[in-house]
Amino acid sequence: MLNGSYLTTRDGVQIFFKDWGPKTAQPIVFHHGWPLTADDWDAQMLFFLANGYRVIAHDRRGHGRSTQTDSGNEMDTYADDVNALVVALDLKNALHVGHSTGGGEVARYLGRHGTKRAAKGVLLGAVPPIMLKTAAYPNGLPMSVFDGFRTAVASNRAQFFRDVPSGPFYGFNRPGAKVQQGVIDNWWRQGMMGGTKAHYDCIKAFSETDFTEDLKKIDIPVLVMHGEDDQIVPIENSAKLAVKLLKKGTLKTYPGFSHGMATVNADTINADLLAYFKS
Repeated sequence: MLNGSYLTTRDGVQIFFKDWGPKTAQPIVFHHGWPLTADDWDAQMLFFLANGYRVIAHDRRGHGRSTQTDSGNEMDTYADDVNALVVALDLKNALHVGHSTGGGEVARYLGRHGTKRAAKGVLLGAVPPIMLKTAAYPNGLPMSVFDGFRTAVASNRAQFFRDVPSGPFYGFNRPGAKVQQGVIDNWWRQGMMGGTKAHYDCIKAFSETDFTEDLKKIDIPVLVMHGEDDQIVPIENSAKLAVKLLKKGTLKTYPGFSHGMATVNADTINADLLAYFKS
């Protein structure tokens, strides 16, 4: 059920969303990363709105302005929430763009609910096929990395949400990097809007979910975009493996670009997205 800028899900959760532009235009649905919100797509929303698209972005349950849920903070439910929004807005021929955790959400949505309402997908600095080291993916990150995330969220989330954007997320820890304080502050603002229980649970969702079978099911074109200096989701165990599992996957990598390239390198990313959508 829709009520203004909110969708009420079957379990009573309020999902906040933005829906800008002509309702007759081709829709682009943006899926944000952890622990952020729809606001992380500001640079893309304005650009594609100006280029004649209908642009939609939601705050994942437990994040931003959506209900601070204590349950359902896992990929199947995230995908079901997306499907509910797509159906409620009656989106057709949609373009789905997912960053980081949002890329996992795109993969699970398309794998679980099919592609009849979708035209193309984009996985941008995305977590698929899986971040965690497993028997199938021995080059993944060890569980200790994600246990460290959980400890940091539980003990001092506010400080952790300063440290991540100040350092590896945007590559601001690299020699000669041009640090953008406003970008750091905005990351912190978005993170602190969400619920700490949902953020804690989502660490398991983005790190332990295996999207292998989802990727194999997707029968529409998918562009896999990844920064070669991504310190959050290393490219070798994500994009370079994910593209091999997709039926119609294309890989585009960016030397020196960080995990947060859609923000700090928006001009480049937007131009490439536009070219892909028009191709």
